[in-house]
Amino acid sequence: MKFGPVPVGQAEGTMLAHSIAVGGKRLRKAHVLTAEDVETFRAAGIAEVIVAMLEADDVEENEAATRIAAALGFDGAVAKPAATGRVNIFAGREGLFTVDKALIDAVNAVDPDATVATLASHVHVAADQMVATVKIIPFAMRSEAVEAIVRLAAGRTAFAVHAFRPHRVGIVQTVLPGVKGSVLDKTTRVTEDRLLRSGSSISGELRTPHETGAVADAIDDLAGRSDMVLVFGASAMSDPEDDVIPAAIRASGGKVLRSGMPVDPGNLFVLGEREGKPVLGAPGCARSPRPNGFDWVLDRIFAGIGVTSGDIAAMGVGGLLMEIPSRPQPREPMPAPPHPQVQAVLLAAGRSSRMGGSNKLLALFDGEPLVRRTAARVLAARTAGTVLVTGYQRELVEEALQGLDLVLVHNPDFAEGLSTSLKAGIAAVPVSADGVLVVLGDMPGVTSDDIDRLIGVFRASGGASIVRAAYDGKRGNPVILPRSLFAAVADLHGDTGARHLVEAGDVDVIDVDIGPGAAVDVDTPEALANAGGVPRT
Repeated sequence: MKFGPVPVGQAEGTMLAHSIAVGGKRLRKAHVLTAEDVETFRAAGIAEVIVAMLEADDVEENEAATRIAAALGFDGAVAKPAATGRVNIFAGREGLFTVDKALIDAVNAVDPDATVATLASHVHVAADQMVATVKIIPFAMRSEAVEAIVRLAAGRTAFAVHAFRPHRVGIVQTVLPGVKGSVLDKTTRVTEDRLLRSGSSISGELRTPHETGAVADAIDDLAGRSDMVLVFGASAMSDPEDDVIPAAIRASGGKVLRSGMPVDPGNLFVLGEREGKPVLGAPGCARSPRPNGFDWVLDRIFAGIGVTSGDIAAMGVGGLLMEIPSRPQPREPMPAPPHPQVQAVLLAAGRSSRMGGSNKLLALFDGEPLVRRTAARVLAARTAGTVLVTGYQRELVEEALQGLDLVLVHNPDFAEGLSTSLKAGIAAVPVSADGVLVVLGDMPGVTSDDIDRLIGVFRASGGASIVRAAYDGKRGNPVILPRSLFAAVADLHGDTGARHLVEAGDVDVIDVDIGPGAAVDVDTPEALANAGGVPRT
């Protein structure tokens, strides 16, 4: 390929190297110049133009990209027609993406003019999500290089999307004195949600003492009616050989293939099998919906790939997961998430200026501080995590929250208004969140079930709508904001909360009547007394 300036009289049939506006129209880069274009240049007084000229041995960019994409064998994915030297390849179904890294590396080493980029291997993808792209950088590449790549890829599968297959999953939860039933109930709900992406379901659940024999009997019982058994221990594993869960797997007639994994969160994981069926000792983080190493193992099993001790040993690079970002793919919009994640932001920074000196968030309801009661209800709901924003009387509020699984964020600017706390909370939300549930700390009537209803509606909307609590036709709180509005929060000022964004009309609003709890706050001593609260001085 030749590249450079030529007199306009010699430009017909060449490809324009750069976009240009001339004669009232815009000619795009790579446009093949016609005789009419040449006359337009002349009329505009342009004497020469920078072009690319293909030679006999060149393969035009779209043809080259198409041939390379066709040579890369793939399963469960679909390639779109080439444009601007690029072929984008999309998942044909929801599932687990795998890639032959050695092959892709070898292809990319042949000639820098041809590039292949893919998602990381073993990631969960949605149907129609882009998983790979083939891009030819110049306007053409040498046919010899194209043929070399085609020969290299022949007969090999470069990548695949493995469809999830539904499994019947049995659950064992062990119990020790002091373990609350609400914790076990939430673990069950979180697990149900975790199984949704594969179409799997819970075939049975047994709650047993945290003892080897009792757990072994439960595994034996559930294995007969399940494809897999998950064991959640009331106490974290401390001995990989003789602690309750690995010992129980062996006592049930199974094998322990590995204890521990180099993924954080997810270290205290046990991989076992019994009569060909996986028996997994879940790490403590699996009680939370936040992504962790347990998800990696489940996805491989659900996709029919399976997992070995060696597979787990190889998970360390990339295994520091504090969160898993979701990034937009180049040149293509992201599809709606298959199961939108909702993070909670609990606002507990206000000064209680209308309370006559007491902090309403510390008022007692049935002997429990209001802020703790509200936080506990949010934590018991199907949220992916909770950020709590403090401000006024920070130390006292934090003291009331001791022992709860919260991310605490202090807003030093709380006196400037509600908007500052909302900004601080959303700034601390993981990038994996598809929506934020904004909860006011002084609403004693909002329950975990109410929050779950809001989250259910948000998920049904595909994570694209605002979902707002209401009562008797009137707007209320809490409210769920989709990710599309996160950036707009930065433009709020003063004592303006999410209401301005909700009423702007840019995003559909779905009102959900959750009953009187949506309208009850305790801004005054009278309201506090009517709601059943007792102020603390």
